[in-house]
Amino acid sequence: MSKVLLGDVAEERRETCKGNKDGYPTVGLEHLTPEEITLTSWDEGSDNTFTKMFRKGDVLFGRRRAYLKKAAVAPFDGICSGDITVIEAKPNYLLPELLPFIIQNDALFSFAVEKSAGSLSPRVKWEHLKSYEFELPNMDKQRELAELLWAMDDTKKSYQQLIAATDELVKSQFIEWFGDPASNPFCWEVSSIGGIASDVRYGTSRAAVSGGKYPYLRMNNLTADGKLDLSDLKYIDLPSSELKKCLVHKGDILFNRTNSKEWVGKTALFDLDEDMVIAGYIVRVRVKPYILPSFVVAYMNLPYMKKILKSMAKGAVHQANISAKEMQGIQIYLPPLSLQEQFAAFVRQSDKSKFAVLNCLKRNLLLILQKTEDVHSLINQSAKKYFCKSCHRENHNG
Repeated sequence: MSKVLLGDVAEERRETCKGNKDGYPTVGLEHLTPEEITLTSWDEGSDNTFTKMFRKGDVLFGRRRAYLKKAAVAPFDGICSGDITVIEAKPNYLLPELLPFIIQNDALFSFAVEKSAGSLSPRVKWEHLKSYEFELPNMDKQRELAELLWAMDDTKKSYQQLIAATDELVKSQFIEWFGDPASNPFCWEVSSIGGIASDVRYGTSRAAVSGGKYPYLRMNNLTADGKLDLSDLKYIDLPSSELKKCLVHKGDILFNRTNSKEWVGKTALFDLDEDMVIAGYIVRVRVKPYILPSFVVAYMNLPYMKKILKSMAKGAVHQANISAKEMQGIQIYLPPLSLQEQFAAFVRQSDKSKFAVLNCLKRNLLLILQKTEDVHSLINQSAKKYFCKSCHRENHNG
């Protein structure tokens, strides 16, 4: 095991497409999923000004706002945004299959954030990234590690597919039980979020502090599918005079009023026993007793409602907004409480199934990790964080 600089074992690809771009998939920053090592979305045949080439096996690193932790391996040749740094391994020194796990780790992202320049939209250059130092084993051990890590990734993806299938079942059952909200075929009474709300409040604009007393929920703690993600939980101190209006209790609905246009309107149920404080970009909604908070959250996460929310968003692409007043104007139908309770029981059973799958995943990942001797190496520590974060997120949501 020896210490190396990233620039010693990898380099930036500086190839550009000077001819016809037809047939090349295009990748923008919006296609890179935070903390996800594989590329799962891209554009085909769209008009753009991109000219930067990447090749299959390269790592696409989001150099703008590195704190978003966007880096993924390319599954094909293509063209990408100038805000993406294309990194390729020097195969004589670094196994290309291992490069994605070196890039997609907390230590490198922290280094990138530290080296970034710019206030509103900080960017990091390859000239700085290449000086990142880490421990690298010999080529035989690299092959062993790469095989291990990709086996773990396959296990994680299988788990994610099971979870996604369960979530899709819940959404389809919602439509079967209550009908398509676009047509309201069962002619339920219709109200609005404001009509069913007993209390609507913004969170605090105060900043998180080290060693704060209260857990602090920010917009990144709400997932796109309506769950809580506590893998990056901050803390805050608040005066007692401000605390009451910013605290959330079990059963509160959380609405993300400001985010990128893609993510604004995220809605989650706060279902934890420990009270927490919410940030100003989150709206807390408490509802009247004739409607279940879990029903409202399931309704707001339907594909139909996602389209409605996206159409409501105002402002720039990277800073879209849906005000609390606008959110309260959203229409919602009101099925009988007894039917809502039956659906809530079905969802709880689905969550139990997901929790069982989660425990199976944890056991399998631990068995795989035990097969390598270098469990304390920098690469493997980063990998453990990468895989365990998905477990941590679902553990709070299950």
